[in-house]
Amino acid sequence: MANTPVRLYSKARILGYKRSLRNQQTNQVLLRVEGVHNKEDTDFYLGKRVAYVYKAERAINGSKIRVMWGRISRPHGNSGVVKVIFKNSVPPKSFGARARVMLYPSRV
Repeated sequence: MANTPVRLYSKARILGYKRSLRNQQTNQVLLRVEGVHNKEDTDFYLGKRVAYVYKAERAINGSKIRVMWGRISRPHGNSGVVKVIFKNSVPPKSFGARARVMLYPSRV
């Protein structure tokens, strides 16, 4: 029992940039968190950190895995989608890709 792995993040999908008719904010992304279906459920995730993990061509310090960090800022609409603000722009290749919503920092 002691050797069972524990996942310290929730799974999510990147939907696309936050945008209007003519402009898009490339460092702001809409995210659908697994198991969240309404606006009230998003309250737990506000302020949590988001990691977009991807593989690059060139290795740095012996690893090809890279991470882009963001933070959940607010709900988007009534269906459980949230807005994430990343430090740098997320590439369009990430649309539809997995992201990890870390269960910290805790607001409990």
